[in-house]
Amino acid sequence: MDAQGGSVVGAAVEPRSGHGVELLTYADRLGGDLARLGDLLAGPLSDFDGVHILPFFVPYDGADAGFDPVDHAQVDPRLGDWDQVRALAKGCEVTADLIVNHVSSESAEFRDWLRLSDASPYDGMFLTYATVFPDGGTEQQITAFYRPRPGLPFTAYSHADGQRRLVWTTFLPSQVDLDVHHPRAKDYLRRILTVLRTGGVTTVRLDAVGYAVKTPGTDSFMTAQTLDFVSEITALAREIGLRVLVEVHANYRQQLAIAPLVDLVYDFALPALLLHGFGTHTVDRLAHWLDIRPSNAITVLDTHDGIGVIDAGPGGGQPGLLSLEEMTAIFARAETATNGHSAIASVVPEWAAMPHQINATFFSALGADLTTYLVARAVQLWMPGRPQLYYVGLLGGLDDVELFARTGNGRDVNRHVYDADETADALRSDVTRALLALVRLRSNHRAFDGTFSHRVLGEDRIELTWTGAEASARLEAGFAAQPDLVIELTDAAGSGVVTEPGQLLEL
Repeated sequence: MDAQGGSVVGAAVEPRSGHGVELLTYADRLGGDLARLGDLLAGPLSDFDGVHILPFFVPYDGADAGFDPVDHAQVDPRLGDWDQVRALAKGCEVTADLIVNHVSSESAEFRDWLRLSDASPYDGMFLTYATVFPDGGTEQQITAFYRPRPGLPFTAYSHADGQRRLVWTTFLPSQVDLDVHHPRAKDYLRRILTVLRTGGVTTVRLDAVGYAVKTPGTDSFMTAQTLDFVSEITALAREIGLRVLVEVHANYRQQLAIAPLVDLVYDFALPALLLHGFGTHTVDRLAHWLDIRPSNAITVLDTHDGIGVIDAGPGGGQPGLLSLEEMTAIFARAETATNGHSAIASVVPEWAAMPHQINATFFSALGADLTTYLVARAVQLWMPGRPQLYYVGLLGGLDDVELFARTGNGRDVNRHVYDADETADALRSDVTRALLALVRLRSNHRAFDGTFSHRVLGEDRIELTWTGAEASARLEAGFAAQPDLVIELTDAAGSGVVTEPGQLLEL
């Protein structure tokens, strides 16, 4: 039973039916709270059949925007409660995060361990330096660990009796890592999964799972040991009745390796390939990716972490879909398009050649050119898999430089807080109305129940086609200096052609 009295549903969730689109949003940044989010999904955003609500636990506004839960089992009362999450789940599928790598240093479990040391019922739950290096570690071993932020992944904490511990903190000093192999950490993760399922969640995203297993002698990121743990936690989630989405930013081969182990992976390579295509006026790299990409992909262009790009580049000693020089050019073009802002906001991890993500909105990274932006979104919504639109991208948001200036967190340029009036205004804008027309098309046109094919029409032109019973949907996307699109639709009711972005408003 959870805190709200719900019972656990143990039956496995059936795979998503249809071909709908998912919204990615914070509960508080699209009008206020869970109730307001529910109103939007029942009203102007009703063509979305799923919503991934970014961490809404206690507190939702911590040091890492909810990814540092003090209480992962409770909805922050400022946002609502589990009943409201369950109400949302009646109208659309709900995805939530299982923050598998860490908890907040203010969590009851960690505070109890600091107070009672080895007498705590949570002793062993948290990863320490001594856990990984019982006999000590060499400089080479310690510096080999991959960390997405500058510095070493340890923070000093003291028990109440004065004993000092060096606790593993992969991300922030306030985010203490779990020893995911310890029975007490496993019990914790099982409890959270059960609460999520009882609360109406059908899919869990394994946040930061690529960092969860520390193996001396390796960089401890997406190793064979990590894949073993992914298989283990996926089996546990499925046992409870949840589907599993894995978040990994790494060379595209890692996505290919992990895709068969879980239900869903992200296509983080697509945004970089589109930015490369627009910058070089070529489609060959995009076409190659379409030949080999996983079929169980969540298709994104932007997320709360920025614009994922590292996945398309070389990494782990492996070549990428794009070369290092081509990746460098993507960052340079984004810097120009954002008047230098993306270079300031994007963080380069220790010993890395470039950032993981471009910290900018996707619209800003394209110089706020509406046609180019709609071509990019049309390609996204035509891709096989499940498209997911981030709320800032849906509302045509530009970089929130004021929020970044206040917080110093580069990712905040793409995390604007929309109040109810701003949301209403954005929903009336041409860019959002055009995007919602594409969402409605992807969600409702029978062609997307069919089969997908693609072909290259020229150096700067690609065709993406869905063919179903008595229905087809063809997108011709041009990546020339002046991008363009052609959409041809047929079904039992007739046919139609779109050749101008403005015509999307008529769909």
